[in-house]
Amino acid sequence: MKVFYSLFLYLFLSVSLNGQQEPAKEMANIVPNPGFERYSGIPLGWFYKGKHFTDVMKYWNAPTGASPDIFGPKVRIPKHWAEKGFGKQPPRSGNSMVGLTIYGCEDGKPHCREYIQIQLKEPLVVGQNYYFEFWANRLPRSLKVNNLGGHFSIEEMNAITDELIERTPQVNATEVINTPRSGWVRIAGRFQATDEFNYLTIGNFFTDEATKMETHSRDPLTYAYYYIDDVLLKKEDPILNVPIKEDDLTKIPLEEGKIVTLKNIFFETDKYELLPRSYIELNKLLKLMRDNRNMIIEMRGHTDIRGKATYNKYLSRKRAKAVVLFLINNGINPARMQYKGFGSELPIAENSTDDGMQLNRRVEFKILSNDLN
Repeated sequence: MKVFYSLFLYLFLSVSLNGQQEPAKEMANIVPNPGFERYSGIPLGWFYKGKHFTDVMKYWNAPTGASPDIFGPKVRIPKHWAEKGFGKQPPRSGNSMVGLTIYGCEDGKPHCREYIQIQLKEPLVVGQNYYFEFWANRLPRSLKVNNLGGHFSIEEMNAITDELIERTPQVNATEVINTPRSGWVRIAGRFQATDEFNYLTIGNFFTDEATKMETHSRDPLTYAYYYIDDVLLKKEDPILNVPIKEDDLTKIPLEEGKIVTLKNIFFETDKYELLPRSYIELNKLLKLMRDNRNMIIEMRGHTDIRGKATYNKYLSRKRAKAVVLFLINNGINPARMQYKGFGSELPIAENSTDDGMQLNRRVEFKILSNDLN
């Protein structure tokens, strides 16, 4: 018998057939590291804090103090968890997957709500239709529940405690997710973006009381635990044009001596590796350099006031260099670029507030030559 899951959508109702719904047209996936195959560190142990997950899984993070679990070739599962069956199921694809506890607060389970969050490769376009899916597989002794879904937000969510995130998911499984013998089921839906959403969070956004629960195991656990794999977000036809804003990099006059701040350049915390979202602005800069073949620039990195001055200079220089290396790797002559790190020496806002420090953490370029085409 085929199992149907009705999915609550922010704008309308859609229905997902167990593993059978037709996917959207072949377009680029807007979710980085969708199969959890890329790591920032070596996952040698189990995770007990959200920070542990964030430190190990590339681009994804835990938006609360609760810690999602990573399952992969180098992950060692403690014996008492392995005896409960954790990690026995293989990933849907590749070598890795993520596990979330999404129900069980009323029985007093620690970390009864776990979430994963990621910054999308690009902001969603208002009025654009999107197709969203991810695959779920239940831990065999786990309780069966509904309310596993995806919420898109403008701002990143960041809570210190392992609290419930009460939001309205744009896509949500409203019926109990009863995984078949084959294991993996697709949770999917379509929605229209109502804002320029930047982040995706996956988990259960409802209380235990508002969540349906079933159990058929002879020795059930007191909580619900599901594996997650293969996250997908794509635009659907018709594709809307994105309006160009007045302060867009492509509209800025190019004058000798002018300093231009690059918008939406993101790095991993305390590192100098560019995050996927940065490539929208970087590709605009690349086009600018290609269209103005005589322009010579100095890339300049800056930090806020936190940390030691010598380290801040080092970090800001490495970040400026990362942008230059992107341009070089895409064919721009190295002779046309210089780079410097100023650390916290040249703030453009007060370092006494979070907003001010965010403005001070920036990469900009100064136009050294005005011999433009």
